[in-house]
Amino acid sequence: MNRDLLPPLFAATLAAAVTAALASPVHAAPAKPAMEKCYGVAKAGHNDCAAGAGTSCAGTSTKDYQANAWKLVKAGTCLKIKTPVGFGSLKPKS
Repeated sequence: MNRDLLPPLFAATLAAAVTAALASPVHAAPAKPAMEKCYGVAKAGHNDCAAGAGTSCAGTSTKDYQANAWKLVKAGTCLKIKTPVGFGSLKPKS
Protein backbone atom coordinates (compact mmCIF):
# COMPACT_ATOMS: atom_id res chain seq x y z
CA MET A 1 0.00 0.00 0.00
CA ASN A 2 1.22 3.46 -0.81
CA ARG A 3 2.45 5.27 2.32
CA ASP A 4 1.12 8.58 1.01
CA LEU A 5 -2.45 7.25 1.23
CA LEU A 6 -2.25 6.17 4.91
CA PRO A 7 -2.74 9.58 6.63
CA PRO A 8 -5.80 10.59 4.52
CA LEU A 9 -7.25 7.07 4.84
CA PHE A 10 -6.79 7.17 8.63
CA ALA A 11 -8.37 10.64 8.81
CA ALA A 12 -11.36 9.52 6.74
CA THR A 13 -11.85 6.42 8.89
CA LEU A 14 -11.64 8.47 12.09
CA ALA A 15 -14.10 11.05 10.74
CA ALA A 16 -16.56 8.32 9.79
CA ALA A 17 -16.33 6.74 13.24
CA VAL A 18 -16.91 10.06 15.02
CA THR A 19 -19.86 10.89 12.76
CA ALA A 20 -21.44 7.50 13.39
CA ALA A 21 -21.00 7.87 17.16
CA LEU A 22 -22.60 11.31 17.18
CA ALA A 23 -25.48 10.20 14.97
CA SER A 24 -26.43 7.29 17.25
CA PRO A 25 -29.59 7.93 19.24
CA VAL A 26 -29.08 8.53 22.94
CA HIS A 27 -31.09 6.14 25.08
CA ALA A 28 -32.54 8.09 27.98
CA ALA A 29 -33.80 6.32 31.06
CA PRO A 30 -37.54 5.71 30.86
CA ALA A 31 -39.57 8.29 32.72
CA LYS A 32 -41.03 7.16 36.03
CA PRO A 33 -44.81 7.06 36.01
CA ALA A 34 -46.68 9.68 38.02
CA MET A 35 -47.70 8.35 41.42
CA GLU A 36 -50.44 9.25 43.90
CA LYS A 37 -51.31 8.43 47.50
CA CYS A 38 -54.08 5.85 47.76
CA TYR A 39 -55.74 5.41 51.15
CA GLY A 40 -57.28 2.21 52.43
CA VAL A 41 -55.51 -0.25 50.13
CA ALA A 42 -52.41 -1.24 52.12
CA LYS A 43 -52.13 -4.52 53.98
CA ALA A 44 -51.09 -4.33 57.64
CA GLY A 45 -47.47 -3.25 57.92
CA HIS A 46 -47.17 -2.47 54.20
CA ASN A 47 -48.28 1.16 54.07
CA ASP A 48 -45.92 3.77 52.65
CA CYS A 49 -46.53 6.38 55.37
CA ALA A 50 -49.02 8.39 57.48
CA ALA A 51 -51.06 5.76 59.24
CA GLY A 52 -52.45 8.09 61.88
CA ALA A 53 -52.08 8.31 65.64
CA GLY A 54 -49.74 5.77 67.18
CA THR A 55 -47.80 5.17 63.98
CA SER A 56 -44.61 6.80 62.82
CA CYS A 57 -44.49 6.09 59.10
CA ALA A 58 -43.86 3.36 56.54
CA GLY A 59 -44.82 -0.15 57.54
CA THR A 60 -46.62 0.89 60.72
CA SER A 61 -50.28 0.31 59.85
CA THR A 62 -51.84 -2.17 62.23
CA LYS A 63 -54.65 -3.66 60.17
CA ASP A 64 -55.37 -4.52 56.55
CA TYR A 65 -56.93 -1.71 54.49
CA GLN A 66 -56.56 0.79 57.34
CA ALA A 67 -58.52 3.90 56.30
CA ASN A 68 -55.81 6.43 57.17
CA ALA A 69 -52.82 4.48 55.80
CA TRP A 70 -51.76 5.10 52.22
CA LYS A 71 -49.74 3.35 49.56
CA LEU A 72 -48.17 5.01 46.50
CA VAL A 73 -49.84 3.74 43.33
CA LYS A 74 -49.65 4.68 39.67
CA ALA A 75 -51.64 7.90 39.08
CA GLY A 76 -55.19 7.24 37.94
CA THR A 77 -55.45 3.75 39.43
CA CYS A 78 -56.35 4.40 43.07
CA LEU A 79 -60.11 4.70 42.68
CA LYS A 80 -60.15 1.45 40.67
CA ILE A 81 -58.44 -0.65 43.36
CA LYS A 82 -61.04 -2.87 45.01
CA THR A 83 -60.43 -4.31 48.46
CA PRO A 84 -62.67 -6.47 50.70
CA VAL A 85 -63.80 -3.24 52.42
CA GLY A 86 -64.36 -1.07 49.33
CA PHE A 87 -62.34 0.93 46.83
CA GLY A 88 -59.19 3.00 47.30
CA SER A 89 -59.55 6.68 48.14
CA LEU A 90 -57.48 9.78 47.35
CA LYS A 91 -58.28 11.12 50.83
CA PRO A 92 -58.13 9.39 54.22
CA LYS A 93 -61.34 7.49 54.90
CA SER A 94 -63.22 8.14 58.10
